[in-house]
Amino acid sequence: MKTFSLALVFSLFSLCGMAFPQEAQHDTAVFVKPSNAFFDSIQTSLNKFYQRKELKARKAISVDFSQYDAPKSVSDFKQYWHNPTISQGNTGSCWDFSTTSFLESEVYRLTGRKMKFSEMYTDYWEYVRKAMGYVRTRGKSKFGPGSEANAVITDWEEYGIVPEQDYTGLLNGQPFYDETRMYDEMFSYLKSVKASNAWDPAVVKSTIESILDHYLGTPPREINVDGKEMTPKEYLKNVVKLNLNDYVSLVSFSDRPYYSWTEYNVSDNWWHSKDYFNVPLHVFMDAINHAVRTGYTMAIWGDVSEPGIYGNAGIAVIPSWDIPSQYIDANARIFRFYNHTTTDDHGMHLIGYTVKDGKTWFLIKDSDSESRNNDHPGYDFFSQDYVKLKMLGVMIPKTAIPEIVKKMK
Repeated sequence: MKTFSLALVFSLFSLCGMAFPQEAQHDTAVFVKPSNAFFDSIQTSLNKFYQRKELKARKAISVDFSQYDAPKSVSDFKQYWHNPTISQGNTGSCWDFSTTSFLESEVYRLTGRKMKFSEMYTDYWEYVRKAMGYVRTRGKSKFGPGSEANAVITDWEEYGIVPEQDYTGLLNGQPFYDETRMYDEMFSYLKSVKASNAWDPAVVKSTIESILDHYLGTPPREINVDGKEMTPKEYLKNVVKLNLNDYVSLVSFSDRPYYSWTEYNVSDNWWHSKDYFNVPLHVFMDAINHAVRTGYTMAIWGDVSEPGIYGNAGIAVIPSWDIPSQYIDANARIFRFYNHTTTDDHGMHLIGYTVKDGKTWFLIKDSDSESRNNDHPGYDFFSQDYVKLKMLGVMIPKTAIPEIVKKMK
């Protein structure tokens, strides 16, 4: 048996200390009855407007947010110009509200002009597009209330855009947006088309538009801008003057080649768009961090049905009992996408950042009712870990990511 020197013994203890670092924070889980006072007020107003009954809530698991030393106020963030938050009401149009907000901020970044566009104008024509897709595929294409950020680009290219004042999408006296009845009526009609094999595109388009006209109002074919009549496409081209080709959607999926165009495999990508550029996770996060630190905002989307995010707290984190921070990587990300614990729930507008205790937090403008129940209504504070694990994609100006653009074919 060999004898170890005292120095060697101390060295071994030292190595043991390196191998077993100090224990990290262990988060606590709590069970809460979700409370969404703002959405309750929407439902109460709409129930009164439509004379319908109320719905009840359930219990859920949540992280104990009191353990987190998160930013306290929107003023804690470096942020860029954006229009005030608007509630999307009882709709699935987050993709529209978030991307419209992003493009409004882009107009300001490029020209200094403050403009407000109509979300419901885009929403109207996206429903028409979805109905036509349903006809083309003989009912195989999804017809639902959701869509994706790049649908806004497609709709603007095809139908143009109008100022919000020219098309609100609200009926007289209607307090909030609500597409429940409208969607049910359209989908019921489309199912009858499928059942009777009555695939006449002109008839379907006309019927869908008549339903939309009833619930949202008829969108303008022309608008008056400074005394001049112009179409929505002319308004986009001659007044708004955004080059819609200047924007790209980035994703990060390790199950397919990096630096290649790919389809975003979620149901809201109902037209199977392949206009998503896939990059490694570190490149994805570098793009977000670099862009927001150099004057850019972006549309962002991903999973918000997590115990680490709750509207009343107004922050989004990854609890240690989900996965410790140091283990968040491409494998953890794709695993959750495949087992459906990461889903494509919600679109938002990332408008700023701050660094607290060496950790980056992102300022999120959010049209969902959940975000209106905290101390900073209409905004959420997302930790970098949450974005890294749970946000599935971003729409970003190409000028913010020149090195990535060089790799695009």
